[in-house]
Amino acid sequence: MQKFNWKQLVALLGLFLFVLILLLTGGKSTFWNATALSGLMIYFWVFEVISIYITALLPIILAVPLGILNTDDLAATYGNGSVYLFFGGFVLALGLEKWKVHEQIARRILLIVGDSKPKILLGFLLSTGFLSMWISNTATALMMLPMAIAIIQSMPVEHQKSKFSLFLMLSVAYAASIGGLGTLVGSPPNIQMAGILEKNFGITVSFFDWMKVAMPMSILLLLLAYFVFYIGLGKERNDKHDFKLEKQAWTSEQLRALAVFGCVAVLWIFRDLINDLTGISYKDESAAVLGAVVLFIIPQSNKQKSLLEWHDTEKLPWGILLLFGGGLALAAMLEKNGIVDVLIEVFKTYKDVSVLVMISIIVLIGIFASEVLSNLALVVIFVPIVATFAQESGYSVLQLCIPLTFGASCAFMMPVGTPPNAIAYSSGYIKMNDMIKYGFVMNIISGIIIIIFGFLFL
Repeated sequence: MQKFNWKQLVALLGLFLFVLILLLTGGKSTFWNATALSGLMIYFWVFEVISIYITALLPIILAVPLGILNTDDLAATYGNGSVYLFFGGFVLALGLEKWKVHEQIARRILLIVGDSKPKILLGFLLSTGFLSMWISNTATALMMLPMAIAIIQSMPVEHQKSKFSLFLMLSVAYAASIGGLGTLVGSPPNIQMAGILEKNFGITVSFFDWMKVAMPMSILLLLLAYFVFYIGLGKERNDKHDFKLEKQAWTSEQLRALAVFGCVAVLWIFRDLINDLTGISYKDESAAVLGAVVLFIIPQSNKQKSLLEWHDTEKLPWGILLLFGGGLALAAMLEKNGIVDVLIEVFKTYKDVSVLVMISIIVLIGIFASEVLSNLALVVIFVPIVATFAQESGYSVLQLCIPLTFGASCAFMMPVGTPPNAIAYSSGYIKMNDMIKYGFVMNIISGIIIIIFGFLFL
C-alpha cells in the first residue's frame, strides 16, 4: 500500500506541473504545450507511475487537442514502418519460440562458450554485436532475445530473477546497439548520416572509412560492457549455469520455422543487392511482415494446422508497438513545435570552443537526446545543423557528424531510447531502475570512448 501511495503522489505532482505550465502560458502556445506534454511523458517514463505503455498513449489523447500535432502527423508516428518491423519481428520470434527453435540454438551457444555465467554473457555480447554489424539492430535483438530467454528459463525458477538474467537481457539490448556502430550498414542512423552529407554537403563517407574507425571502437565498447556486467555479477560470477536443456533432434516444424526466419534474414542482409538486381524495392518491415504471414500459411508436418495460428499472437508484447509509436510521437512534437530550434540556438553559443570540447558537447547531445528521441530522428534533425555549423565555424564536418551519429545509437538508459532497449525490456526480466542505473554507466563509458576516437582518429 505504501508503494502505491508513493507512486500516486509522484503522478499527482507530474500532472500538477503539466497543468500549471498550461495555465501560466494560456494553453495557446504550441511550444509550451509541447514542452508540457513531452515533459509529462518523460517524467512518467522515468518514475513508472503508470505503465510505460499507457504513457505512450498520451499523445493520442492530448496532442491534437493541444494543437501540437495534427491527425495525419499522429497517425504517421503510430503507423510508422518501424512499428511494423517490430510486429513482423515479434511474430517471427514467436514462431521460433513456439517450436523451441531458440532452445536448440541456445544450447549450441552454451556448448561453445561454456557453462559459467560470465562466459555466457561474453558469448551473447560478441555474437549479438557481430550480427548487428550486418543486420539491423532491431532484427538482431529480435533474433537473440528468444535464445536468451530460453537460457534463463532453463534455470531453476527461484534463480531466474537474478543479476545474471538482468545482464543477459541487457547484453542483447546493448550489444545490438553497439554492434550496429561497427559498419556503415549496421544501423539506419549511420547510412542516413552518410546520405545527408553526400547529398547536401558533397562529402562522401565510404564503407571502409567508416569501418576502420567504428569497428575497433565497437569491439572495445562490447568488451567494456562485458567488464561492467562482470563486476555487476558479484558473487554470481563464480556460478555455473544449471543447464537443463536436453539434447534433441531437429523436428520438421523447427526446421520450417528456422527456414522462414533464415529467408527473412537473407532479405534483411542483402536488401540493397536484391533491390538493385530485381528492381523490386522493399524495406526491412516488408520482409518482416512477409515472414510473419508465411508462418500462418506453411503447414505443420501433420498438415492439419499451420505453424502459427492467430490465437498464438496473444503472447505478443503488443505494448512495445505502442511504446515505439509514442516515442516517435514525442520526437515529432519536439521537432514541429520549435523545441529543437531552441536547442540549436543554445548549441550555437559554443562555436568558439576547442575541437575536443565541441566533440564532447556533440557526443553528449547525441547520447542523452536519443534517450527520448529516436536515434534516426535525431540524426535527421541534427546532422544538417551540425554540418552547417561545422562549415561556418571552421570545424571538420566529419569530426563532428560521425561522433554525433555514434552517440545517437548509444542511448542505454530508457526502453524508448533504442528499439533493442524496448525489445529487451519486453522480456519482463528488466526493471526500469536497473536499466537507468546500468544504462547511465554505459552512456558515460560510451561517451568517453566516442570522444577519444572522434578526437584522435577523425
